[in-house]
Amino acid sequence: MAEIHLDDLKKTPLYDRHVAAGGRIVPFAGYALPVQYPTGIMSEHKWTREQAGLFDVSHMGPSFLTLSHPGGEADADHAAIAAIIEPLICGDIAALKPGQMRYSLLLNDNGGVADDLMIARAPGADGGLYIVVNAGTKDADFALIAAAAGDKARLSRADGDYALLALQGPEAVNVMAQIAPAATELGFMTYGAFDWGTDRIFVARAGYTGEDGFEILVAKQDAEALWDSLLADPRVKPIGLGARDSLRLEAGLPLYGHDLGPSISPIEADLGFAISKRRREAGDFPGAARILAEREGQLRRKRVGLIIEGAPAREGAEILDAAGAPIGVVTSGGFAPSLGKAIALGFVPPEHAVLGAKLQVSVRNRAQAAEIVPTPFVPHRYFRKSK
Repeated sequence: MAEIHLDDLKKTPLYDRHVAAGGRIVPFAGYALPVQYPTGIMSEHKWTREQAGLFDVSHMGPSFLTLSHPGGEADADHAAIAAIIEPLICGDIAALKPGQMRYSLLLNDNGGVADDLMIARAPGADGGLYIVVNAGTKDADFALIAAAAGDKARLSRADGDYALLALQGPEAVNVMAQIAPAATELGFMTYGAFDWGTDRIFVARAGYTGEDGFEILVAKQDAEALWDSLLADPRVKPIGLGARDSLRLEAGLPLYGHDLGPSISPIEADLGFAISKRRREAGDFPGAARILAEREGQLRRKRVGLIIEGAPAREGAEILDAAGAPIGVVTSGGFAPSLGKAIALGFVPPEHAVLGAKLQVSVRNRAQAAEIVPTPFVPHRYFRKSK
């Protein structure tokens, strides 16, 4: 395999800040990004759980989908743009209220997951959608969406002209109150545009850590100023990719390319909630025949959470039954700093996917005891507004 040089990688608008802060830069999804800072992954992980961690996620794929010829009536325009994106996914986008965001899945014709993504309805009356896809699949995703849009809508990529920051942790809301006070009125999975300095920032109350927090889209020329303003607060520290992964793993959140992929269905991945009721009843999404049959029990495998005794089991490790026979595979695994234990996500046959089931995992050809437990491993602490 050819060696990857940092000079061959894309750099986010915050690259110089990461280098100045002592970040250890590694290749990730074609970008040069910090895996950790000098205090280390364990410290960064715990800081995010206790205070507020700041992540550069500008490698992700933010975009805006807008009608080419909006009619000016908000609900009608939203229905028109929802009709463009819905044939690609399993979510009910038509039902989104202004400013509401939904997690959904891009599906292939076989019912496999081509990507997972976030889709928000613009808070105003312009009939637009804000869509964020994963870094490793964004070019293919954007091509698929643009093809579906044709001349009816225009997809504007924001991964070139903007930076995307994630502020996560129990103190995130108090920090945000100093930056964009109105954004603190958002509830979990809602989205809006807010004044910051002389510019506008786009803020979603969401994230990938299981904590309360915000994802902030800012013009690239203002990215360093916003990064610096956030880090000026003593409750905020920069966090790298290493802790981002351990945090999402504790939160039981799947990682595309590991726990999700083109052969894995939403039901197998334990993401049945992402198939909205209206879409399920209509059966009008890609791969519906397979997915609906699996939902009724015709399932070969299912994603589960494991607590493991001893060393962490990494991706690719075999999952064994109590007698030592291979039955599945670990897709994500590591040490959980919040629990002081090794944890993993993986796939096993449905008859083994029982809470409390005693299994084993093979780590360096040695069997270690494992138990299926509920996920998330660490409770989510999202801020949900009362209706």
